[in-house]
Amino acid sequence: MTLSARCELRLAGVHPDLVRVVRCAAEGGALFRVEEGLRTVERQRQLVAKGASQTMNSRHLTGHAVDILPLVDEQPTFDWKYYFPLADAVADAARKEGVPIIWGGAWGRRF
Repeated sequence: MTLSARCELRLAGVHPDLVRVVRCAAEGGALFRVEEGLRTVERQRQLVAKGASQTMNSRHLTGHAVDILPLVDEQPTFDWKYYFPLADAVADAARKEGVPIIWGGAWGRRF
């Protein structure tokens, strides 16, 4: 699978190494959409204010983080059982690309 034009747009400003990992995961067959990549300080403030983020020190502010959502029947899901296989697919892509990553769903767990 290749990323949609929408997903590619949401990777604008994201560090090239992370973009390679995301593309590699998609090419490997992982089904997901890119929800958000680089954030402005104002966007981060909004997310913190509504409790959707915990910090103003987010790696999204520097382009070193992306939010991806697994797809089930072409629809995004927040069901955790779909995140773990997606995390494994992204970890495999990161290893292939030689890019160390930390999954935000499991802080401190390096892939």
